[in-house]
Amino acid sequence: MIGDPVEHSLSPLLHNTAFAELGLDWVSVGFRVPAGSAPTALEGARALGLAGLSVTMPHKAAVAEAVDDRTEIAQRLGAVNCVRIEKGRLIGTNTDGQGFVESLRRGTGFDPAHKRCVVIGAGGAARAVVLALAESGATEIVVVARKPEAAAAAATLAGSAGRVGSARDAPGTDLIVNATPVGMVGDGTVTHTPVVPAEALVEGQVVVDLVYEPAETEWMAGAARQGAVVLGGLGMLVHQAAAQLKLWTGLDPPIEALWAAAEAARAGPT
Repeated sequence: MIGDPVEHSLSPLLHNTAFAELGLDWVSVGFRVPAGSAPTALEGARALGLAGLSVTMPHKAAVAEAVDDRTEIAQRLGAVNCVRIEKGRLIGTNTDGQGFVESLRRGTGFDPAHKRCVVIGAGGAARAVVLALAESGATEIVVVARKPEAAAAAATLAGSAGRVGSARDAPGTDLIVNATPVGMVGDGTVTHTPVVPAEALVEGQVVVDLVYEPAETEWMAGAARQGAVVLGGLGMLVHQAAAQLKLWTGLDPPIEALWAAAEAARAGPT
């Protein structure tokens, strides 16, 4: 895994849990790679004959530019979070959106097909969610962000179903996703409230915060008080890692073991 920072990431733990469960003599290790050095790291991985790489911030866009081939999803997002190395060729893809949808279905039973959705944010995570919701058949995907141009670019990923909106769109939708770091431990933001406040949410809506540390943000707690069905971001991390494992090994990942490892790690030592 390459990123900066990487010390906090649970991904190597999830990968290694799966390798042990599957009886594979593989290992996943996190390497801190400074911004601007991703192409060099990729060439090192190629030279070492690695099976692949997991990619996190700040390298997803740079890796998308540097790989030999990109899947359609990676091409549309302009971001890669997973690299497979096959016969020396670097193939980049992005499993974030798949991880989000699988987590959503597992955690709440929510199916995006024919639903109206709001996505808060326009960065890499938000773009992956917008595209995944569109491909899952959502009827409308409204992007709400502080930067109008970025919001418009993200909404374009949803085709005719996408548009830019505001907090006023929230009450009439089925699903609301916070895809910003607001509320994350150590994110440095002044406010802990996304641009769609919890007070704008209504009973029965499904509300997802992609932040997974803390397990419950202030926004999530507020949404729960409004009667919403609330889901945190740990599941997206688990399921996007599971999708990476499938690509690297060709084997079905032991999803329950991954969940157990992630929840134990978040709980800390007993």
